[in-house]
Amino acid sequence: MEASISSLAAVSPHHNPADPRARRERLSGANEFPVVERSTYLSICEGTTLSRRVRLAVDEFLDHVMYARETRDVRQQRVEGARDKFARLIGAGAADIAIVKNVSEGINAIATAIPWRAGDNVVVCAGLEHPNNVLPWLHLRRLGVDMRVVEPVEGAIEPAAMVAAIDERTRVVSCASVTFAPGLRTDLGAIGRACRSRGVLFLVDGVQSAGILSLDVSRDYVDALVTSTAKGLLGLYGCGFLYCRPEWAQRLTPAYLSRPAVELPPERYSEMTGLDVAMRGDARRFEVGTVDYASCYAVDASLSLLGEFGTPAIEAHSLALAGRLRAGMADLGLTVPGRAFGPEGSHIVTVGQLGAGGHGTATDPLLTRLSDHLTAHHVVHTIRRGMLRFAFHLFNSDDDVDRVLGLAREIAFRKRM
Repeated sequence: MEASISSLAAVSPHHNPADPRARRERLSGANEFPVVERSTYLSICEGTTLSRRVRLAVDEFLDHVMYARETRDVRQQRVEGARDKFARLIGAGAADIAIVKNVSEGINAIATAIPWRAGDNVVVCAGLEHPNNVLPWLHLRRLGVDMRVVEPVEGAIEPAAMVAAIDERTRVVSCASVTFAPGLRTDLGAIGRACRSRGVLFLVDGVQSAGILSLDVSRDYVDALVTSTAKGLLGLYGCGFLYCRPEWAQRLTPAYLSRPAVELPPERYSEMTGLDVAMRGDARRFEVGTVDYASCYAVDASLSLLGEFGTPAIEAHSLALAGRLRAGMADLGLTVPGRAFGPEGSHIVTVGQLGAGGHGTATDPLLTRLSDHLTAHHVVHTIRRGMLRFAFHLFNSDDDVDRVLGLAREIAFRKRM
């Protein structure tokens, strides 16, 4: 059941979530997320922050281990709870979800499971992808597989260009649901429909969307999706989820095989009943060995928290805050990507010219001064590809937007002096 929040746009059909006159408080209150007591945290696109209940869940697991109170059944309840909650979050079935270490492992699990032939190709908008959604495809060149690079259009992944790059030898199209910079949304449905009609596997890196923006694998014709339990899912590092549509899972052969991936009787969990074994017919065939139980306890708790509000409420809240910051920065004369003001806009706000700098650096001295000023006043943010980057989640509020705009105004005023 979704929580009742009086300040939330979703509770009233007549409320405009982009209306700057409406105050948007933190959806869960400051007490749930201690980080807001010490800083203005606008960096969920880069890291993760824990709620009190997630910390308690991890402590519970550690206590179970320390005092020898944990059992396989108790652990599995948390693992399956996390799997089921994430499946429901993206509109999938629990068996369609494998637990992996991170996005990189999930992408590589798919990339290495396809029976490639020399001359096959993968379509990627490499200029806007994180290296972890480029390197696995480059690694396939040793097998004679080509990576077809689609160029960005105004800093966005253009669906028409991605679809136009598909030909009879395309096996995979891969893209981010939201780019890490400049933080624009991708029209997944437009790409997914084209892939489905051509029998091409559509793989999505959902790490910048999961837990904040709507992800629906059926609606958008997604065949495989990977994400971390950190960032928007508000869990720990070193764990993630891999969704694989059953029709594709049964056609893919994982590079690794271990106990969780095969059908063996539960009463024979630790022994072979014979040498004729069958892989699971779903995404669990991609699981390798023991999962990170502490992370499963954590994300089981964080997904419960997210579920109390529901993705529509969190998305409306986060987009409204991002819209205010985006407009305010533009009013100060700072450069904001034009497409961010349309349907491509997300909960991530970037300021500056894409490519005018690198990881943590900007060539524009004004942005460097602004970043230093924000850091000195405990505003947690990042610089990616030369752009200042901010991101919103359920624990942010209008006060955070006001604070950043006030600090930015001070720097902009000094420039005009």
